[in-house]
Amino acid sequence: MRRNPQGGVRLRPVDLARPHGLSTQAVRNYEDAGILPPAERTVHGYRAYTPLHAQALRAFLALVRGHGHQTATSIMRAVNRGATEDALRLIDESHAQLLDDRRTLQAVQAALRDLAPLPQERGDTFIGPLARRLGLRPATLRKWENAGLIRPRRDPRTGYRVYSAADVRDARLAHQLRRGGYLLEQIAPLIAQVRSAGGVAPLESTLRDWATRLSARGRAMLAGAAALDAYLGGDQG
Repeated sequence: MRRNPQGGVRLRPVDLARPHGLSTQAVRNYEDAGILPPAERTVHGYRAYTPLHAQALRAFLALVRGHGHQTATSIMRAVNRGATEDALRLIDESHAQLLDDRRTLQAVQAALRDLAPLPQERGDTFIGPLARRLGLRPATLRKWENAGLIRPRRDPRTGYRVYSAADVRDARLAHQLRRGGYLLEQIAPLIAQVRSAGGVAPLESTLRDWATRLSARGRAMLAGAAALDAYLGGDQG
């Protein structure tokens, strides 16, 4: 770190990189990508950064934690080209996605509270027997398949739908939720979570982890907003 002849602070790439555990090449790459504003060059061609560049880097790294690398990059590029409204729109869209994720989580949690215990399923079955067991028409199971609620495989010789034990579990779960008044679009996220968790019981732990991640993301967005606001205000402290 040096002072230039005009009294301003001149920062080297290493001065920006070291506090964040970055390489100097990463700082140069961020400038080339438009994440940092262009740096002035010394008479010898070296980059001369300022405290404002350090503020931009802090803002970007804070935004990454809440919005992800791609969105954070787009936000900083918009700010640095003077398109602040575009940057704010990107932030709004990211917050809207977080809200959607929270609503999905709440719907899944509410659905789980309404569920009766599901029996352990064994073996494969076909659409007719499964429909009779559930008291449904085969057309209803095909409709649920089109909505992504169940995903039976096809017998390679006959082309018939074959429902595994997991498919039967998902069909029973969908049946319970439909009787509880849930819409197909509300059921689909729950079924997807059950599949990824490997069943209903492990899903409770998955949902707790999901809620924790959403809270951490929301906090990170707040920190990113504060860092970006400081950069937009030209706070070089």
